[in-house]
Amino acid sequence: MLPTESENGFGANWADVWQQFKQRINSGERFWQPNTTVHLIARDRLLDARQLQAIADTLAETELHLKRVYTSRRQTAVAAATAGFSVEQHTPISHLNQTTESGQALAEPLYVEATVRSGMEIRHPGTVVILGDVNPGSSIVAYGDIVVWGSLRGVAHAGSGGNDRCLIMALRLEPTQLRIGEHVARAPEKPPAQFQPEVAYVASEGIRITKSTDFTKLRLVSQ
Repeated sequence: MLPTESENGFGANWADVWQQFKQRINSGERFWQPNTTVHLIARDRLLDARQLQAIADTLAETELHLKRVYTSRRQTAVAAATAGFSVEQHTPISHLNQTTESGQALAEPLYVEATVRSGMEIRHPGTVVILGDVNPGSSIVAYGDIVVWGSLRGVAHAGSGGNDRCLIMALRLEPTQLRIGEHVARAPEKPPAQFQPEVAYVASEGIRITKSTDFTKLRLVSQ
């Protein structure tokens, strides 16, 4: 666990934090087993991709593997996902600025410009926008909508707090599993002959998938 940026003693300066971290890892007090998976609790500390990679490299030197980053900073969450780590963002109440129809507060959208590789998981208390592909074996869990500007082949769970009005959108939708609120759907056994931008939403009969252009028409008719 890293200290918060407001804590004293350990120091808010990254150079101080980095020195303390390296001293602890290299102290010879091996209280872990080789090849242990590490989850980094970054809290509100702002970390960029270079700093996260430095932490991962130092851990790797002692046979520890950085797997997941917990953070309350959106910039750190973006850096972690871009660097290929699983990430779970917990946003302080003071930063929440949207509210769903169920009264559930949402954080600002999380934008990730990277491929979500197999084994990665992204959790965010708002909408998640991926500028890239979501590969099989990965998962996106969002309190809000999920938008993938690429191929969605992993697991996607929108409205994870129970909001059935959330949407899942992708340029190429061929997921392992889709979840919206409490509704679950699997991909059809036979993929379509031609892919096009599609939207998954909840209707009276469960999760439905339609062309994005047709979904716009449905929305206009229902209004």
